[in-house]
Amino acid sequence: MKKQFRVGIIGATGMVGQRFVSLLEHHPWFRPAALLASARSAGKPYAQAVDGKWAMPFSIPSYARDMTVLDAADPARLAGKVDFVFCAVNMKKDDVKALEERYARAELPVVSNNSAHRFTPDVPMVIPEINAEHLAIIETQRERLGTRRGFIAVKSNCSLQSYVPLLHPLRKFGVTEAAVCTYQAISGAGRTFDTMPEILDNIIPYIGGEEEKSQSEPMKIWGRVENGKILPADSPIISAQCLRVPVSDGHTAAVFVKFKDRPTREQILSAWENYAGEPQRLGLPSAPKQFLHYLGEDDRPQPKLDRMTENGMAVTAGRLREDTLFDYKFIGCSHNTLRGAAGGAVLLAELLAAKGYLD
Repeated sequence: MKKQFRVGIIGATGMVGQRFVSLLEHHPWFRPAALLASARSAGKPYAQAVDGKWAMPFSIPSYARDMTVLDAADPARLAGKVDFVFCAVNMKKDDVKALEERYARAELPVVSNNSAHRFTPDVPMVIPEINAEHLAIIETQRERLGTRRGFIAVKSNCSLQSYVPLLHPLRKFGVTEAAVCTYQAISGAGRTFDTMPEILDNIIPYIGGEEEKSQSEPMKIWGRVENGKILPADSPIISAQCLRVPVSDGHTAAVFVKFKDRPTREQILSAWENYAGEPQRLGLPSAPKQFLHYLGEDDRPQPKLDRMTENGMAVTAGRLREDTLFDYKFIGCSHNTLRGAAGGAVLLAELLAAKGYLD
C-alpha cells in the first residue's frame, strides 16, 4: 500500500498510548500527526507530559518529544489533520462511549483499545486473524451514526489473546466446553513494579470485570452478522478465572477443553501449525508470519522467554496433553500490550486500511 494515513492517538500519555507512540515511529502506512490526552496534559510538549511516567523500556521516540499534546475532548480540532484515530483512554465507560461517538460523528474512524463499545451490536470487535468478516457491519453502523467515513471498531480484551486464538482453529472439532485460568501481567493494569509494589511476592486473585469479559467476549468474536447486528455464538461454554501475577508483560492461560468430536493430539498440533488468517494472506506490516507457535519443551511457554515471539504479535502454546476431566489441556501465552493492546489495534487498523474502510 503506497498511501500513508495521518493518525491521531487519543490517550497518548498512558501506558497503551505510549505503546502506540512507539509502534508508529517507523510504520510504513501510518504517520502520527496528533497526540491527544486530558486537559491536564494539553498544551505541553509530549516529553514533558509523560515526564516521570514514561513506562517503556526505551526512550521516547524523537518524533514525539516536542509534539504539543492536544485536548482529547475536542475532535473538531483534528478536522483535516488526521485520517483516523487510535483511542486508549482511562475514563468511565459511559464517558468513553460518548467520546468515541463524537470522533466517529466528526468523520474520524476510531480504532479503540477501550471496552466501552465492545458490546454495541453494530460495532465490530475484531481479532484480525479470526473474524475479519465482521467488518462488514461498519456500513450499518455508519447509517446509524449518519456518517460517510466515521465509525468505531474495537479490539477485544487483552487476556483473550492468550487462549481464544488457540481455541479458534479447534472449533472444527466441535469445542463444547472450555475452562480457562489467566495469569495476567501488571502492565495490563497500566502498572509497573515501581507503581505496584503490592504485587511483589504475591498473586492477586481478582481483576474487576475480567472474568465476565473472558467468558462473554469470545462469543461475540465467534458470532455472526445478521440483520444489522452481530449475534453472539451459542457455544462453547467458557468458565474463566483471572489472576494478577508478578510479571511485567505477557499474559499466560491454562486452558482445559472438551470436544464433541475428540481430535488426536497430532490433529490439534496440525490445526495450530497450519492456521493463518486474513493478516497473513494480505501480508499486513504488523502481522506475524506464523500466527500460532507450539513449543515442545516441558517448561514453555514462559512470558519472559516467549512474549516477544514475532515482535510480540504471535501467540505461543505448549504442554498439550490429555486431561482426566476434559479431553485436553494446554498453556497459552501472548504479549498483552503488543498483541493484546496497541499492537493488536495497529494490526486491526492495517486490516481496515487494506479493506478500504479508511479511504
